[in-house]
Amino acid sequence: MKNQILILFIGCLFIFSGCHKVKHESDFAGYAMTLMDSTLMYYKVPGQVLFYETYPKRDADLVTYLAGADTIRKNRVAYLWPTSGMFSALNALQKTTGDKKYENMIESVILPGLECYFDSLRVPGCYQSYLTESGKSDRFYDDNLWLGLDFLDLYEQTGNDAYLASARNIWNFIESGCDSILGGGVYWCEQKKESKNTCSNAPAAVLALRLYSLTKEIHFFRMGQDLYYWTKKNLQDPADYLYFDNITLDGSVNRTKFQYNAGQMLQASVLLYNLTKENLYLEEAQRLASACGQYFFEDFVAEDGESFKAIKNGNVWFVAIMLRGFEELYKVDRNPVYLNSFKKTLQYMWEHNSNQNMLFDDDCFVEKRNESKDTKWLLTQAAMIEMYARLAKIK
Repeated sequence: MKNQILILFIGCLFIFSGCHKVKHESDFAGYAMTLMDSTLMYYKVPGQVLFYETYPKRDADLVTYLAGADTIRKNRVAYLWPTSGMFSALNALQKTTGDKKYENMIESVILPGLECYFDSLRVPGCYQSYLTESGKSDRFYDDNLWLGLDFLDLYEQTGNDAYLASARNIWNFIESGCDSILGGGVYWCEQKKESKNTCSNAPAAVLALRLYSLTKEIHFFRMGQDLYYWTKKNLQDPADYLYFDNITLDGSVNRTKFQYNAGQMLQASVLLYNLTKENLYLEEAQRLASACGQYFFEDFVAEDGESFKAIKNGNVWFVAIMLRGFEELYKVDRNPVYLNSFKKTLQYMWEHNSNQNMLFDDDCFVEKRNESKDTKWLLTQAAMIEMYARLAKIK
């Protein structure tokens, strides 16, 4: 009962703060296009179908998000994860603007570039974390899941069966990462089967449910539902409905809570509601949305005195994935208050971005920028493009 009262209270706060009119909503598509132009200018490797990880490019700047050490020391390009972010960004721009140039860019740059990461030597074939010409690298289930979702987005926009086939192939890899340890679930990394993470199970549920929606093959529905319930059982915090990061094979839980984990479970809940029409899934989605509102947003007062709920500082791409869940929920319950908070935050960011190259800082929203760091991450730009493009079409 206390949790229900708290959720109702949080929802009321969002309704109050969401009453402010969002300025320049129609400009969001323009923001996305402008930022895409800047990103291509500063990150695309000249004469190649690859990208740099950061701008300015620095071979000495090693990434810290792998399962092991970053061993690439020269002629570095982006790892798979930020490259996939550009796929998502271009998909979102194509869907919002209808401009075929973005689809052409996917076909001429993104897809050939992804082939440079595709590992067919290990079975089942999938995308590895770095270029295959540099040798074998770890293969992450979550990296491949984001691509599977991108391929489904592209299939829905084009009707090209090859993209559906690509998503199916990725699913085959995901299923190879499932076993009965801990009662089910998908591992995080194929080469280091030490944990099962929300980031490899929640998007697996989303991918499976979307595959079912498109193919009507019941196996996908059953897998999506099973992974959804496995994640709830093993990784949801019953105190606030948010999700812990991972569980190791000895049952220890990393209790960190990230935006994208909640966002993918939010999206999975809505997809299950759409497929079953069982209200329990919609109610779960709305509870989780309220929990995200409390945990990942904050009261903010701008210089002109306007107050609104703003996104707290954190990984920008994680927030973009969270937005996907809120967008899915909005399609069903038409409650605009959370999306208005996204819009107000991103409008403020655009108006207060002083970077001469129109690039955005990592891990920053309305709070003070990280002025000591002069490099900008490719994935941050891709995430901002995706969010501006998605929000542009939501009225």
